[in-house]
Amino acid sequence: MSFVPSPIPFAADSGPSRRFCVAPMMDWTTPHFRYLARILSRRALLYTEMVTTGALIHGDTERFLRHDPSEYPLALQLGGSHAGELAHCAKLAQQFGFDEVNLNVGCPSDRVQNNMIGACLMGHPDKVAEGVAAMIEATDLPVTVKHRIGINGRESWDELCEFIETVAAAGCKTFIVHARIAILEGLSPKENRDIPPLKYDWVYRLKQAYPHLEIIINGGIKTFDECHEHLAHTDGVMLGREAYHNPWLLAGVDTEFFGEPAAATSRHDALRAMFPFIQQELDRGVYLTHITRHIMGLFLGQPGGRQFRRHLSENANKPGSGLEVVEQALAKVREPELITES
Repeated sequence: MSFVPSPIPFAADSGPSRRFCVAPMMDWTTPHFRYLARILSRRALLYTEMVTTGALIHGDTERFLRHDPSEYPLALQLGGSHAGELAHCAKLAQQFGFDEVNLNVGCPSDRVQNNMIGACLMGHPDKVAEGVAAMIEATDLPVTVKHRIGINGRESWDELCEFIETVAAAGCKTFIVHARIAILEGLSPKENRDIPPLKYDWVYRLKQAYPHLEIIINGGIKTFDECHEHLAHTDGVMLGREAYHNPWLLAGVDTEFFGEPAAATSRHDALRAMFPFIQQELDRGVYLTHITRHIMGLFLGQPGGRQFRRHLSENANKPGSGLEVVEQALAKVREPELITES
């Protein structure tokens, strides 16, 4: 499908394009995955894993905010609810070079709920607004919110609109909307990504109701055709699990959604482009398996892909494993044939 501009007008501030985003995912959108994602697409907006304000303020700040400059454009996702702490961490986001700071109002896990983080904040729009206002005051970066369409007990259309209007009044212009409610009791985070039904039409209605806001849709999106369908009604799309498990999908983003040449032309070349980074990480003392677990899906569905994954699974965790393990795995996958003129 060829590049088609979005028909939805939105006067964006200066900052990264959110036309196509890769969702923040705990344990998945680490610097190692993001490095691969950026090789595959120059334009997709990448997000970090959620980092709590407490971890940044009281923990190893450098470790949590470490990233390679090649990952830009890159957004930092924060988990927290205390306005002063959010403001402090928004300043850190700018200091460390991020392009956006995003507040998590969607994570449903018990652990974060107990600390007033994530989806439970859907029930406290004034608190979210207070935090957003403090972050906007503290930084020049765009401040965005990622949230659900509701939570159990607060799942009506009017309550969703109340949340949007309250937070928008605090200065937030961009809302990334996971088109499901979150069930805060009785479902695991994994079940909360599948069991509550998707209501894409609610996200479309938000854009219709608030055309002056930037509305990005998230939840269950897998194909470019689905992306284009959503882009007819919203300002951008955000993909999560599909982009992680099938990262080669990202190689089509620049052409499909931005009308630009592809950043990567083959899976082999993309992985080879990671070799200097992999060696750099190994030299820092990172275990190879901590890197290779994020490249397992690169050859999904390709001849030799299963052998590629098996070799990494069986060898990357061995003591002293180095770049040669990745080279050996790569050799098990057939190179694409070059087309030459006869």
